[in-house]
Amino acid sequence: MTAAYVALEGGHVIEGRGRASGTARGELVFTTAYSGYEESLTDPSYEEQILTFSYPLIGNYGVREERFESDRVHPRAVLAKELTDDVAEWLSSEGVPAVDHLDTREVVTDIRDSGAMKCGIAVGEDVTEEDALAELEACKTMSEHTEIGAQVTVDEPTVHGDENDGETVALIDCGAKGSIIDSLVARNATVHVLPHEADVDSVEAIDPDVLFISNGPGDPANYEGAIDLVEAFVEDTPVAGICLGQQIVAEALGGTTEKMTFGHRGVNQPVLDLESGRVVMTTQNHGYTVAEPGEHLKVTQVNVNDDTPEGIDGIEYDVLTRQYHPEANPGPEDTLDFFDDVLAMADAHDQRAVPADD
Repeated sequence: MTAAYVALEGGHVIEGRGRASGTARGELVFTTAYSGYEESLTDPSYEEQILTFSYPLIGNYGVREERFESDRVHPRAVLAKELTDDVAEWLSSEGVPAVDHLDTREVVTDIRDSGAMKCGIAVGEDVTEEDALAELEACKTMSEHTEIGAQVTVDEPTVHGDENDGETVALIDCGAKGSIIDSLVARNATVHVLPHEADVDSVEAIDPDVLFISNGPGDPANYEGAIDLVEAFVEDTPVAGICLGQQIVAEALGGTTEKMTFGHRGVNQPVLDLESGRVVMTTQNHGYTVAEPGEHLKVTQVNVNDDTPEGIDGIEYDVLTRQYHPEANPGPEDTLDFFDDVLAMADAHDQRAVPADD
């Protein structure tokens, strides 16, 4: 059996079975999803993290590329109770260390009690506990990954749905899931995907109906370029955001964000709409949240479990953001109408901008 060691912050080392060799370090987090492992593993929001699956068997319906949310696996390593050979071989081909035969219930309990923590992984024929501890020693906090956006954004602008005749969306790619783009294109939008540090001139050249800030990994305070874009366009252009995007919008408009203890990660997070009283189940993957929205924004939806903001609207600006993932993949589709609402906001803004006939 290939040796595998998992070193947790504080020095505790767990031994498991190695399924894909290598060394890694990152923030240890967990997801409660019992399906959608392909989507989770290719979600850019997991960059610089080590993903623990709480569901015991991962891989029971194979690996299909059409379910991927990006072009690669993003977690630095993967932990599970049991991984099928299909998933183990996929992770090995991606160079992502994987460990199973772990008591993931204990790992998840540790994270819930202590919070997301630094972690070091060593998997291979000749690795030792000291190798895992060395990775742990070199591990950074998520806030210290100041250039994390560059690891997940597009290299060059791309256009999707260019034959559509609906709204034009400038999507700032901070680590966007592919299904966000697909959801907008399916609603007849043309989506221009721009790097996370795109400048004002690049966005103005598109003349978008909506500035859309995507999901992504890390501390929202490190996305200064995207924050600047929101500040520059919010007075004249509708702004939308998902997950990290909500946090970036809040940072740009005078709000504050903070690190959560262990975040929201899974497909069964209940969200309450404060106006309608409706509760929906949502897919989530984030470790930061909006602490205070500021004077330009109002909280419209909250998490039922901890009252953290899940939906934010503008007060005097056209702003619509969600902390959860309305596009799901994986997860329930209770909130897909968010994309309709965003495009309707843009259309209403356009209508108001049309001068009345003399």
